[in-house]
Amino acid sequence: MSTVTGLDGCATPCVHPEKVALATANAPGAEELSRVASVFKLLGDPTRARLLYALLEAGELCVCDLAAATATAEATVSQALRLLRASRVVTGRREGRNVFYRLSDAHVRLLLDVTREHALHDGSAR
Repeated sequence: MSTVTGLDGCATPCVHPEKVALATANAPGAEELSRVASVFKLLGDPTRARLLYALLEAGELCVCDLAAATATAEATVSQALRLLRASRVVTGRREGRNVFYRLSDAHVRLLLDVTREHALHDGSAR
């Protein structure tokens, strides 16, 4: 009788020490992984993602403009912006009574561009 190997295991022992060493040498620590995961968690919400892509395209928008551009209630936009500001993904600039929001830096723009490109990639060019 033959042994059945699960789909997530190897049929024969095949650990490659040099590859394992490469994978672990510069692996992020627990705190860094937590910070990275929190950024992905922010992007994981469709409303927040819509707001970020609106800011990516328009550059700078107030809450009213963001609500209109994304067909989202102003209260929802404000709540989302609070989280995005706390995570330093967006920043605000006050002009009189209005606050205009924008993406905090080029890293956020790059992250949004690459994420969208990956999501639209069909994988047929393997």
